[in-house]
Amino acid sequence: MRAALILAVLLPLAACGGTTRPVPMAGPQGPEAAACRSEAEASTPARNLGRQQNFDNPNLMDRLAREREQAVLRAYNDCLRRRGLVRGGGVEAVRRH
Repeated sequence: MRAALILAVLLPLAACGGTTRPVPMAGPQGPEAAACRSEAEASTPARNLGRQQNFDNPNLMDRLAREREQAVLRAYNDCLRRRGLVRGGGVEAVRRH
């Protein structure tokens, strides 16, 4: 009975857990794809967004995290195309506002 009560209290709190973690980049595997991942993480747009962080403003941090995720993904896809490793799929990712 006590375990059910604790579960009934904690379960709704767990549902309000906040933002979700970004999904890691899927796609081709191998040394060229790994080089593209590191190039994308070090890209100029990703670095510029990282410089704008203000840890006192959580709304800004969430927005910058989403924008950085999009910038890294864009740079990763561009690198794959340059190297001839076209990423499969043609559906644009859902945009979170």
